[in-house]
Amino acid sequence: MSTNGEQHRWNLLNCLDWDKKIPKVAALARIKRDISNLLKDPPPGIFIAPEPDDITKIHALVVGPLDTPYQGGFFYFILRCPPDYPFQPPRCLLMTTGNNTVDFHPSLNRNGKIFLSIINTWDGPSWRPAQSLSSLLVSIQSLLSPNPYHDEPGFEQEHRLGDSKRYNKIISHETLRVAVCEMLENLDSCPGQFRKVMIKQFFKFYDYYTFVCTENMNNDGQLIRDPFGGQRGSFQYSSILTRLKQLKSELEITELPRKEQQPTYSNIENVIESRDG
Repeated sequence: MSTNGEQHRWNLLNCLDWDKKIPKVAALARIKRDISNLLKDPPPGIFIAPEPDDITKIHALVVGPLDTPYQGGFFYFILRCPPDYPFQPPRCLLMTTGNNTVDFHPSLNRNGKIFLSIINTWDGPSWRPAQSLSSLLVSIQSLLSPNPYHDEPGFEQEHRLGDSKRYNKIISHETLRVAVCEMLENLDSCPGQFRKVMIKQFFKFYDYYTFVCTENMNNDGQLIRDPFGGQRGSFQYSSILTRLKQLKSELEITELPRKEQQPTYSNIENVIESRDG
């Protein structure tokens, strides 16, 4: 899924076509229902936070699934629902990109664009009104797969022996570097509601993070050779391990003494009423 010709960030937030229209009452009611369902019964590893003053904008955090190179990573997305939702799909943007430098998947490029047929950015089955924000987020989560190399069209078989394993090592490294360390080091990396989620998951996966670093320390400093081409720099396992230990030390001091609380999402009814009024 080539990014050729994309010289700037693909930004769904500049939805001028949608901004000119007032969301329909039925659309707002459906968005509210989808949000309520997600909050009451969220799919594993998926967390959301609607904008307090505009529920057509939904923030989402997806935790990388077990047994994938994304395991324990924190991937932040923004979804924007159209004025006639659910008859058109939301637009979606990946915000966890290492400042527009990391392609995390053949369908998740460094500009934040998500290549997925149900949001009209790739060929295949299209969006249906029966689908929901939950089913969309599950589809996005499914991109974080055990062998993402093979998700690139034409790469169902390895072009060179060992490419899939090499690509997994790259994605695992970038997940630790960007989707764990950077996400937690930068207090503005995502909405504050997600920070407690990330901290709790960080301690849960900490031993796994450090295991990956120590097991791959012999590759430290070696050039990253992406099977799909492009420049990725060098492996930085020693630096990542130091950052992980520093994060653990800081979070144990500042966060663990506090009583753990789940993110709260309030005033959904008020938001709907104000928009309807």
